[in-house]
Amino acid sequence: MRVVAGLLLLLLGLCGSGAQGEAGGLGEVAEINQNPDPKHPAEESTQQSTKQTTCDVWTELRALRDMVVEQKVHMELLQRENSDLQTRLSSSESELLISKSRIDQLERENAEQPKVAFYAALTDARTLGPYNTDITLKYSKVFTNIGKAYNPSTGFFTAPVKGVYSLQFTVMGYNAGVISVQVYKNNQRIMSNWERNTDVNPEYFTKSLVLELTAGDEIHLVLPSGHSIFDDSNNYSTFSGSLLFTL
Repeated sequence: MRVVAGLLLLLLGLCGSGAQGEAGGLGEVAEINQNPDPKHPAEESTQQSTKQTTCDVWTELRALRDMVVEQKVHMELLQRENSDLQTRLSSSESELLISKSRIDQLERENAEQPKVAFYAALTDARTLGPYNTDITLKYSKVFTNIGKAYNPSTGFFTAPVKGVYSLQFTVMGYNAGVISVQVYKNNQRIMSNWERNTDVNPEYFTKSLVLELTAGDEIHLVLPSGHSIFDDSNNYSTFSGSLLFTL
């Protein structure tokens, strides 16, 4: 824009010079009219040159005016585009702040939610049973006990909070006759499973449960009277569980 302004000033100066030349020409015409002597050819050439210069100046001025108008329109478009970009940037920053706030909230909720998971194997004593009475199975080889909700001394899992829990157990029998495990919730049987095993080939079964438990509910596994179960250092018979989500 400074260059354009400089060109305008230059052309205006030229225009002034041309106007003076044209005025001088008119004065000379008046003198010539008073003087009946014929015009000199050089004077006629000067007048024509002055008129042509004046026309060229005004043509250049109009061209510069059009260029200035075009540049002004272009600048207004750029300003509007910049304003739109600023608006979108502000909107994006607001959305980013909202997302960050939501992530922080989820992280706090996750940190506050209790974490419960356990995994334990039964024994290294090989065959347990058959017995004359039902016995509570105590899975004494604990590998995972996050939240300390499983007690290997009693064999009981106690729900620390109200929620939905996933529980699973695997049973192996080896030349045991009949293998069986029952699931109890608060001393009430909720599942019973058995499998016949009458030869040296091992037998397995695995069961899973998804239970809604309240804080303090207890789950334990029972070996019924007259049945057997097998385990050793290979950890064939196991009991595990975890909290899926709180309620």
